[in-house]
Amino acid sequence: MKLLRGVIYFFLILPHTSCVTNKVELSTERVVFVAPENSSRMRLFDEGWRFSKTESEDAFLPGFDDSSWRKINLPHDWSIEDLPAGEGVIGPFSERSQGGISTGFTVGGTGVYRKKFSVAPADYGKIFTIYFDGVYMESDVWINGHHLGFHPNGYTPFYYKISEYLNAPGKENVLVVKARNIGENSRWYSGSGIYRHIWLRVTDPLNIPFFGISVKTVDLDKNSAKIDVKTSIQNQGNEEEAFVFRQEVVDAEGITLAELQREISSDDKNLAIQRSFEIKKPIPWSPDQPKLYMLKTEILQDDSIVDVVETRFGIRTMDFSPDKGFLLNGEPMILKGACLHHDNGILGAATYDRAEQRKIELMKANGFNAIRTSHNPPSQQFLDACDSIGMLVLDEAFDRWEHPKKPNDYHRYFKEWSKKDIQSMVMRDRNHPSVFAWSYGNEIHERADSSGIHMAKNLISAIKEIDTTRPVTQAICGFWDFPDNRPWSDTEPAFELMDIHGYNYKLQEYESDHDSYPDRIIIGTESFPMEMYDNYKMAIEKPYVIGDFVWTGMDYLGEAGLGQPSLDSIQMEYPWFNAYCGDIDLIGRKKPQSYYRDVVWGRSKLEIAVEEPSPEGHSWKISKWGWRNELPSWNWEGYEGKSLNIYVYSQADRIDLFLNGDLCASQLKTDTSKCIFQFEVPYKSGELKVIAYVEGDILNEKSIRTTGPATKIKIKPDREIITRNINDLVFMEVSLMDNDDQLVMTNDRLIHFEVKGAATTAAVGNGNPTQMKSFQADSCMTYRGKCLLVLRPLGYEGTVTVNAKSNLLEDFDIQIAIK
Repeated sequence: MKLLRGVIYFFLILPHTSCVTNKVELSTERVVFVAPENSSRMRLFDEGWRFSKTESEDAFLPGFDDSSWRKINLPHDWSIEDLPAGEGVIGPFSERSQGGISTGFTVGGTGVYRKKFSVAPADYGKIFTIYFDGVYMESDVWINGHHLGFHPNGYTPFYYKISEYLNAPGKENVLVVKARNIGENSRWYSGSGIYRHIWLRVTDPLNIPFFGISVKTVDLDKNSAKIDVKTSIQNQGNEEEAFVFRQEVVDAEGITLAELQREISSDDKNLAIQRSFEIKKPIPWSPDQPKLYMLKTEILQDDSIVDVVETRFGIRTMDFSPDKGFLLNGEPMILKGACLHHDNGILGAATYDRAEQRKIELMKANGFNAIRTSHNPPSQQFLDACDSIGMLVLDEAFDRWEHPKKPNDYHRYFKEWSKKDIQSMVMRDRNHPSVFAWSYGNEIHERADSSGIHMAKNLISAIKEIDTTRPVTQAICGFWDFPDNRPWSDTEPAFELMDIHGYNYKLQEYESDHDSYPDRIIIGTESFPMEMYDNYKMAIEKPYVIGDFVWTGMDYLGEAGLGQPSLDSIQMEYPWFNAYCGDIDLIGRKKPQSYYRDVVWGRSKLEIAVEEPSPEGHSWKISKWGWRNELPSWNWEGYEGKSLNIYVYSQADRIDLFLNGDLCASQLKTDTSKCIFQFEVPYKSGELKVIAYVEGDILNEKSIRTTGPATKIKIKPDREIITRNINDLVFMEVSLMDNDDQLVMTNDRLIHFEVKGAATTAAVGNGNPTQMKSFQADSCMTYRGKCLLVLRPLGYEGTVTVNAKSNLLEDFDIQIAIK
């Protein structure tokens, strides 16, 4: 039997930085990222760039004329922007896109970014390092014409020392970044360019390097916790250094809980300091109580702070075993997981802090407690949000190894770069309390071959050189990619290497595999929405099954039409641009499978939906990753007297259905119901009411009613006050309402927006997976009664006013404060 005991670790606001550049402020409703007023060592480097999609060979030269280029602020994704008008082009979509359905008919290309800056006299002679959290994809970086390096991976962080190439104070420096998203290189929407943040790090020669602190919990009970801290210190100067090393642990109120200080004199260029702290009466981190502490580390010389790192961390333990399952802080936990791609829907891949945060809020609000970052390392801000809000993370590195899935994908660089990339992921992410496991691959072609076993061993070794406290896994699927129909048993050597065992769409193998391999700890790394009841039942009844990750938590761009309900046949083709397989749609709205999940997980007692009727002579075909085309609506004009399929979701043992007060159907639960009751009812406008019973007592009741016509627009912002930080956003849900303030889902309208003041439109869109349009327009068609307007602050305090209007509807005005 394998028994793993792990722990964790700290919440980095920055990637092992020398100063905190983002703070997390907790409110009763939201966690808000706020940029600092001052940051002397780690400086956000997002503003003041020039950009052009160009192949110019001279663009890296300092004297190159970029005056005609666009002025932009990062993060930036050019693939979500409108293309030049042309045949087969709509907004950012092109019917002739090389990526096709994989990238949702968006395009890549080559883009160049240039930024000019000067060094302050007080900083001259210090160590300057430029840090990138992610550039998609093949990037080259120059400073003042000097090539700093090439980085092929689009999702892993990297950095370069630039001190020796900088000009003296008063003279201009030019930083240039070229990103190439060329050919078919991704199975999903990747975005293009510098889509994550950049920081400029300025330190003295004596400093704490990137990824230089490791915090882990080695013991925990209700009275105390012991944490071990390993700190690396580097001397990038030429002299022996004497300094004071000081560390303290503080709680959220700023009260010091533990501290140490020592004097050090050393000529070592790299010094490692290991210390332990005892925390009295610790509050363990968990999704239900995401308690964070802070470790403050200082290097002092002559009573002045030379370097400082503020590291937020959580205290927790993990145990995995086939007989007890997954224990978090000694308590059983079933992983209610979702796979997520990295894009932010209508915002593209751009990593705005607030968009990353909202994504986690949506997942948690809909019952999920775990995310699998399929199939790449996420942004730093994503993990910050998971730490603060309370969301476990299966952190994944690769979608392919040496065998390609697309002709121009990462397989070209895997042999040379995979160890560097997976270790940069682990080094950056190892201290996040949210990260509970590492995945080194997804549906890898070589997974069961001798070459694949060798590659897997190397990747596992690379991970465990850095972190031995978390389990490792790989997502294994059936041999659909092999023409010889290999048996499932051929996967045994790949599974033998894992600590926990990832299964993609193989629920039917769990029990027989447990009989054959009783030490396996099974996790459904991908599962079908339609099998959520069976997956959850298995995890409840079988401790060796610790949960599953549905494909997917949210709709995403690319893999167009994967989860579609379509008439007569499944066809993944233009104009589908959205996978449409999520519990939550592209703008953050619940889809029918999410309501069913609420019932299965016990979060709701009763839900009701109506399947959209198919035209006469046609029938709906549902993808394995999809769901029925259902709406919680009783507006079906034109279908009077025709039978409609009604789906009622409940754990009740009896359901009664009433139409306009008359009992029209009743149904008892069966052994195969799986919380689903299906009825056929002839349509008649009015009220459809459901009463659910358990042992004769009313469990709950719910109604849907025919609405009146849409008469007005309603806007509901996710917050009424936002910060002036350009990485903050306000998401404004726009709805069509009737005179009784009921949502009208079946009469969509074009809404026009006018935005004035201290913010601008970041994106506008809806959840329609086939309605290609510009996301930068000043108007949007609703889809099933709703669309979304996203505003981005311009960087100063004030207000922003939004006017929404549509023909024959009442206008709606709303004002948001920006502080």
